[in-house]
Amino acid sequence: MVQQVLMVAEKPSIAEALAKSLCKGKYNSRRGASPVSQVHEFNGDFQGSPAWIKITSVAGHVYTIDFPPELNNWDRVDPAKLFESKTIQKEANPKQRMPQHLRSESKGCNHLVLWLDCDREGENICFEVMQNVVPQLPDRKNVWRAKFSSLVAKDLQHAYHNLGYPNKNEALSVDARQEIDLKTGVAFTRFQTRYFQGKYGDLDSSLVSYGPCQTPTLWFCVRRHNDIQTFQPETYYTMDVKLEGSQLASPLWLEWARGQLFDLQAATTFKSMIDSHQWATVTDVSEKEERRSRPGAMNTVLMLKLASQQLGMGPQQAMQVAERLYLSGYITYPRTETTKYPPAFDLREAVSFQTRNPYWGEFATELLTTGLNRPKEGYDAGDHPPITPVRSATEGDFGSSDSWRLFDMLTRHFLATLSHDCKFTRTKVHFTIGDEKFSVSGRRMKSPGFTRVQYTGEMQDIYVPPLRVGEKLQIASKSISSAKTKPPPYLSESDLLGLMEKNGIGTDASMATHINNICERNYVSLTDGRRLVPTKLGIALVHGYQAIDNELVIPRVRANIESECTLIANGKARKDEVTAHALTIFQQKFMYFVAHVDLMDHLFESTFTSLAATGKLMSRCGKCRTYMNLIDKKPVRLFCRHCDETYALPQTGSSVKLYKELTCPLDNFQLVMISYPATAGGGRKQYPLCPMCYNDPPFPESKPKSSCWECLHPTCRHALASVGVCGCPQDACSGTLCLDAESKPKWKLDCNICNYQLRLFQDKAHRISVTKDKCESCGSKLLSIEFNKGKSPLPDAVESITGCLVCDEALNSQVESSFARLSKRHGGGKGKGGRRGKGRGGKRANVDVRMTFDGF
Repeated sequence: MVQQVLMVAEKPSIAEALAKSLCKGKYNSRRGASPVSQVHEFNGDFQGSPAWIKITSVAGHVYTIDFPPELNNWDRVDPAKLFESKTIQKEANPKQRMPQHLRSESKGCNHLVLWLDCDREGENICFEVMQNVVPQLPDRKNVWRAKFSSLVAKDLQHAYHNLGYPNKNEALSVDARQEIDLKTGVAFTRFQTRYFQGKYGDLDSSLVSYGPCQTPTLWFCVRRHNDIQTFQPETYYTMDVKLEGSQLASPLWLEWARGQLFDLQAATTFKSMIDSHQWATVTDVSEKEERRSRPGAMNTVLMLKLASQQLGMGPQQAMQVAERLYLSGYITYPRTETTKYPPAFDLREAVSFQTRNPYWGEFATELLTTGLNRPKEGYDAGDHPPITPVRSATEGDFGSSDSWRLFDMLTRHFLATLSHDCKFTRTKVHFTIGDEKFSVSGRRMKSPGFTRVQYTGEMQDIYVPPLRVGEKLQIASKSISSAKTKPPPYLSESDLLGLMEKNGIGTDASMATHINNICERNYVSLTDGRRLVPTKLGIALVHGYQAIDNELVIPRVRANIESECTLIANGKARKDEVTAHALTIFQQKFMYFVAHVDLMDHLFESTFTSLAATGKLMSRCGKCRTYMNLIDKKPVRLFCRHCDETYALPQTGSSVKLYKELTCPLDNFQLVMISYPATAGGGRKQYPLCPMCYNDPPFPESKPKSSCWECLHPTCRHALASVGVCGCPQDACSGTLCLDAESKPKWKLDCNICNYQLRLFQDKAHRISVTKDKCESCGSKLLSIEFNKGKSPLPDAVESITGCLVCDEALNSQVESSFARLSKRHGGGKGKGGRRGKGRGGKRANVDVRMTFDGF
């Protein structure tokens, strides 16, 4: 009986590369239970025996950890309880149906081969895959691990014939870090966000977040800001001497041996000692060979630093581009700490791939002809080889300029690591004027070495005329110049990456994310030269932590956690013990932080404006009937000064205005209209909502963050029962198309969940309303329509009609669809009895409304 082997990769593109590399003939591809992963099948062999091979993939993590649903209410759950709470495992993306996919494909299989990325995160995903597949295997020991660093066919085939086993300890180290980060980050973030957003209106951040890695990363930026603010400039003085003469093609400026003096009187005294001298005498001429060292092999941090310095590409963007290059088979795995080429790595073959490249092919050929220079020793972290190109390419092979620019940089760097050092001759001429000594330096290139291919290392000659000892040159001028010392610049992305690496903050895979987070959270802003300048919020947070507990921000605490997770990965520490110890420390720090948060609050008071003094008057509170303030900074919200209550509003891309002073029949709050700007291909989107119902759903069946169009009130004229017409025709949407009564004369129906939109009658109707009657065929609500005189599109120019927009051909022919702009909102559109226009408790006919709109 032929055995069946299931192979699982981390991404669909890797699964396809595996199928092409391991299949000796053709393979068949089909869909599985997951909409994102194909299954590639073929007859092959496994460990010397015939086998039916199935290759599929996940799409990153199968699972994530979170708190149980009962702990997700920010208002009712004390954040301090999170440290000791249990966590649950849930699907990372339920829409991908990945567990079902893995269980289905593993039925009848004898072996599992894991082709996940070869780092700790990949090892963790291995065990998530095993959780679904191993129970289906006849022997639980038939689980194998492939170790590979590139998607070149030869490397994949070598990995296939040299399988190992998954590493449980590395997977556990990721579990430990995830639990520590989740509990610590969420506890501090919930407390800080509620405390400070409840007091200040101009924080301009939707979350006041804390992260065990994110916060030390911010600390580096604020520390540099502090250095700049406390810097006291000092005036210094130098002596400038210019020489002229027939020996010189151009004036020669000398460098004073004393350099900079901070005493003007002393500098003036020294100048007066040479004022009577008219000639400078050459006392020594020296030449020596110097060299500029070739670069070492490329690891992740160096790649990110150079991408920022040379390409103006941020770490997050560079990491994403590098992953695309890897998945497309252009470079080796881009997440590595190693800077030493393995002894078995075939450097000559890697260089030979580049010999036909039109840009650096000639240089690569010369390297092979003259012999590769021995690369620098480097550091072996035991993970992946350094990042290298695995094939040649030009800009025409890439869909984006970023991919080409990064590939160009990586390839040139690789060739430079195998080249010779740049050699040049340094010439230094020494002069005396009286008792004072001066000099001038120049250089002349002898051998450009690696700078021929890596242009950023290119050096220009600096000309110094040929002079002899004892030769005299005429002094054209002597003067004292002054300048001021300058503060250090703000940290660049490259500087920050170096500090994070040095202090053990994050991993090669996560550093870019941490830097991106502090930018996204509005803690720092990215300025010219890709420098990171802390915002008022970022500065206040770090100074506040330091006022309460300095260990909340300094890198040492996080570095210790990273070190302990490494001990878990190496089998030298137990996951439960490390996790319990770290969480106990952070829990104690959290309790102390809460008790002394007023120390941070004092800093916020001097920096930000209170809610009561922020924003503009908008709508009336249903409790006290006073006007509430609209706070239009992130997070957008309404604030009642009298009740001291805050009401969240939709966040992304929306504008807020009062809706005709209409009130909610349930709580007497004035309604507001949420609007989104029109797009090129679609109209404007708007809908009403009640601030109280949006934050505190009035019915048990109501979903949080629901608009009036999703409300289950049976009689309110703004609720679903009054404005809902029919089900949204989009396949993936469970919403209802609702009549926008404010869209007159450009009438339209908008989905109450997605951005689907129907435009009606092209300005021909002057009144449209939703009736209580339903279509007997499809269950949609009937519309009552009155057309403008002489503009009726109906047969016989009928000016008024009550009919079904779906089933009435005359009405259906007058609608056109588009997609309006809409931010992602929570909540569903079906509600109780509101399933796709059925109405409250109505029975729907067996007609698919979507089919009617297929033509749009």
